Amino acid sequence: MENNLNLYHIFYTVANTRNISSAAKQLYISQPAISKAISKLEQNLDVTLFYRSSRGVTLTMEGELLYDQVKTAFSAIKRGEDQIKKVNDLGVSRISIGVSITLCKYVLLPYLQQFVKDNPHVKVTITCHPSLETIRDIENGVTDIGIVGIPSQPGNLTYLPFKEIQDTFVTTDRYLENLMIREGHDKDAILRNATFMMLNKDNISRKYVDMYLSAHQITMENIIEINTMDLLIELAKIDLGIACVIKDFVQDELADHSLTEIVLKRNLPKRKIGLVFSDNGLMTEPMKKLISYFTEDAGL
Repeated sequence: MENNLNLYHIFYTVANTRNISSAAKQLYISQPAISKAISKLEQNLDVTLFYRSSRGVTLTMEGELLYDQVKTAFSAIKRGEDQIKKVNDLGVSRISIGVSITLCKYVLLPYLQQFVKDNPHVKVTITCHPSLETIRDIENGVTDIGIVGIPSQPGNLTYLPFKEIQDTFVTTDRYLENLMIREGHDKDAILRNATFMMLNKDNISRKYVDMYLSAHQITMENIIEINTMDLLIELAKIDLGIACVIKDFVQDELADHSLTEIVLKRNLPKRKIGLVFSDNGLMTEPMKKLISYFTEDAGL
């Protein structure tokens, strides 16, 4: 195929210049080499491609048919080369990021804002779904990099923790007051009868909290499962119950006392949020740049 492509390139150049001597100068090869290449192509195709005269060459009917197709092919190659040059000159590239809705809002966005400002020609794709699905997509090569909160090291992936978070329980003072009117001040009775709002069981944050509850023999009888942490926060603010949330994400509500933190027996241990990507995947320049924003901010 390589030899054939070279023959077609010579044919294309001769057809454009209508002159073997001019084509030879453009291609930096001898006129006899040009003539030999054209003859070989004609022999391969079993047609005559050029009429030859003292003034140059002209395409035969078969030559015109071939030229139309070859011109399209070489024009496409030229466009591809131009696009690659543009990509290199402007730094045009792409990156796909997997992240949960909560981590996208509270963790990714501040970094992404600066990343987009500094890299305006990088096309960013964001897929928002639970961390376990993000990990699966990275393992399958669907997503370049993810932001996840996980309790242990994932297999076949690189995990770079950059931030600690802490899960906690919050509600309103009004809900607590009404609960105590019904149940008194017995903490065990409150736990048995309070309405707790948690993320779905397949969520990594929920799994982490469940492990803590199990380790401390804490049983919750009434649990409402919600898809997103933002909704948990909003439902807690209307006195629906006690929500399990990430403390970092309700700092404003705790500061203005629209929500109050509830400590069950002791604070839940902190856990880490990190960047995750495949050990076997290509580390692209956009990935390196994005990672640097997180690691430099964390002092890593």
